[in-house]
Amino acid sequence: MSASTSAGQTHGCVRCGRQVPLEVALCEDCNPLGLAQPAATQAHGTVFVAIAVAVVILAILAGLARSSIGPFAATVVDAVVARPTLVLTITATNGGTSAGPTSCRVTDGSGRVATIRTERVEPGATVTFTRVVTDLGIEPVNARTLSIDCDP
Repeated sequence: MSASTSAGQTHGCVRCGRQVPLEVALCEDCNPLGLAQPAATQAHGTVFVAIAVAVVILAILAGLARSSIGPFAATVVDAVVARPTLVLTITATNGGTSAGPTSCRVTDGSGRVATIRTERVEPGATVTFTRVVTDLGIEPVNARTLSIDCDP
């Protein structure tokens, strides 16, 4: 922005709030030695780095929180055709030291997959739950022909 465009326009000093011209960031009281003003790219770069560091820290904390959930051992106990769906009864055991839900992938012999999310499972506990799925079709099926794999 040119000096003629900003003449008379002001904003608050970044430190104390006193009105200063747009070209400067600090008033004379906050910058008595007349040191170089911080550039806008410096300020934006600092904010970007702070946000990036915060995201990395949150990702690490989330990974640590999930690391003690599971492994989960699961089995399909029963599979009942209820046209136009399939009703599965599944048991899942949390072998970890922290409670949490799990996502299970149930597959049939033809390559079809259904993804099921469980409720929270306490450490060392086994839960039995029923889910209605449509992704596996409704052909006659029994629990022995389905495989299941669960991850936290």
